[in-house]
Amino acid sequence: MFDLDRLFQKSDLIPVIIQDRADGAVLMLGFTNREAVELTLQTKTAWFWSRSRQKLWNKGESSGHFLHVRKMVTDCDTDTLLYLCDPVGPTCHTGARSCFFNPIWEEDSDAE
Repeated sequence: MFDLDRLFQKSDLIPVIIQDRADGAVLMLGFTNREAVELTLQTKTAWFWSRSRQKLWNKGESSGHFLHVRKMVTDCDTDTLLYLCDPVGPTCHTGARSCFFNPIWEEDSDAE
């Protein structure tokens, strides 16, 4: 089993990227602490630490739009997590599939 202490050597709170297991779409970015990771491992649903509310939350607990975690991996520095999930319904609180839908810039593929 992976030593969870390694994840939290630099900070008590680390980012976690949520990706759709079926097509690889990035659905959201949240933050997690050790307790949230442990709950995720126990329940197989994504738990986070809410920085604004200063409390743990289980994605889907009020909406029913759970993120079923199928795989959990860390980056090369062991300070960021990636959860590959099977989402139930939209992930974003706005009702969008993903939280990433506000364009800022995109290269024009027709430009020479």
